[in-house]
Amino acid sequence: MPEGREFACLTVLQVLRRSTEYLGRSRSNSPRLEAELLLAHALGLGRIDLYLQFDRPLDEPEIDLARSLLKRRSRGTPIAYLVGEREFYGLALAVRPGVLIPRPESELLVEIGLRRLEEDQRPSSCADLGTGSGALGVALASLAPSVRVEAVDLAEVAVEVARDNARRLGVSDRFTAVQGSWRDALRGRGPYDLIVSNPPYLTDGELRDSDRGVRDFEPALALAGGPDGLTAYRELIPALSELAAPGTTVLLEVDPRRAAAVAAMCLQAWPGCTLRTHRDLSGKDRVVEARLS
Repeated sequence: MPEGREFACLTVLQVLRRSTEYLGRSRSNSPRLEAELLLAHALGLGRIDLYLQFDRPLDEPEIDLARSLLKRRSRGTPIAYLVGEREFYGLALAVRPGVLIPRPESELLVEIGLRRLEEDQRPSSCADLGTGSGALGVALASLAPSVRVEAVDLAEVAVEVARDNARRLGVSDRFTAVQGSWRDALRGRGPYDLIVSNPPYLTDGELRDSDRGVRDFEPALALAGGPDGLTAYRELIPALSELAAPGTTVLLEVDPRRAAAVAAMCLQAWPGCTLRTHRDLSGKDRVVEARLS
C-alpha cells in the first residue's frame, strides 16, 4: 500500500486490505484495527462508516494521506498521536506529541475517585497532579457535576491539551490547569477533598526496554521514575501534606511491582491514615489509596 501511485482507483475495502497486510508486515499487534482507525481518520469518517462505503473509490489526495499515516505508524508513531485522540473512561480525549497517552489501567483511579466523591455527597475539590492530557481530572469533572478540579503539569503542552479537553467536554468552568511542579503550583490553594496522580513509575532500565512507541515517542518526563521507579513518589508524597487535610483521600497509580513500597511511603508520611491497595482488571495492584485522619 504505501509505495507507488497506482492505487488512486482503489476502493475503501481494497485499501483496508492492503493497509492491513502492510501493518502486519510491520509487526503491528492489531493490523486490521489500526488500518481502520487510520483510514477512517484520513477520510474524516467514523470506523463504522467505512463498512458502509466499502465500494467507494478513493482519490489521490485521500490515498496520499492514508499512505503517509501508514508509513508513520510503521515507524512506531502511536496511533493516538496520528489520529489526535484516545478514548478514556468512555470519553474522547485529545492527545498530541509531548503528552502521555492515557492508559486503560488509569481508569481505575477515576472509578475509585467517583466512588469517594459520591460517598461525600457534597460539593468537593480535587487536585490532579501531573495531569498530562487531563484524563483523570477531566473525567472526574465530567462525571461528578459537583466537583471542582485543579490540575497541574510541568509541561506546557500538557497544560494546553488538558485545557482543550476540558473545553471539548464542557467542564472548563470546573476544571483549571496550571503549569508548574506539584509541590509549588497549587500551594495555598488546598486543602483538597480528593487528590489523584499517575506519577512516572518506570525504572530507567524498563523505559529503555519498553515498546518503541513508548520509548521513542511519548514524553520521558511522564514515564521515567529513576533507577528504582520511585523517584517521583519520594518527591510527591511529602509535598501532598501541603495540599491535604484530615479526611482527604489520596489516590496514586503505581507499578504493581512497587505498590508495597509506595504504600510504605504513605504510612511514613501519614502514620494514622487508612490505607488500601486496589487491583486492576488483570488482578494486579494498581492504585494505592490513603485516607488521611
